[in-house]
Amino acid sequence: MKTLDRIALALFSSLILIMSVVLCLAIFGWIDTDLLGNLFYLAITDSITSKILLGLAIIFILLAIKCIFFDSTSKEQVDYKNGILLENSNGKLLITKETIENLVNAVVKGFDSAEEVTTKIDLDKENNLTVNVNLVVKENAVIKELTSNLQTKIKEAVKKSSDLEVKEVNVKVKNIEPVKPEIIEQ
Repeated sequence: MKTLDRIALALFSSLILIMSVVLCLAIFGWIDTDLLGNLFYLAITDSITSKILLGLAIIFILLAIKCIFFDSTSKEQVDYKNGILLENSNGKLLITKETIENLVNAVVKGFDSAEEVTTKIDLDKENNLTVNVNLVVKENAVIKELTSNLQTKIKEAVKKSSDLEVKEVNVKVKNIEPVKPEIIEQ
């Protein structure tokens, strides 16, 4: 949240709090409503006070319009959700989730025992990468060995290609595809 948004929120919250407390006190009869009416009338009819109140009202209107209709997140913050932003003295590099997913799919397709693969990349606020792989394997696959090798190869490939550390690789075997018998032509 930007500084202006924080200030606007604090001012607006304070104003609503004061108005709510005064309204509650008036409803319970602890403040005389004639006194409130007189104070309001004096504030509006006084030249200096009315100009100050008008200025505050305009500021609150503009801040309300800004908060309602204009998003406070910048384009860069939106891009962070789509991938990992790396910066150095030469500039910025955004590695998207799709890029990492394609890299992982290429690694998995390099294994003969893997048939179909779908990948999902999760990023937390600290840019920790979690790779979730859904997989269909062939009937003759040794699942424990295959998944262990997949996890290792995926971590190595992501590290080599993007210099990013993978926190964890979760493999879910969805199905086992039976081996199709080969037809021998005579």
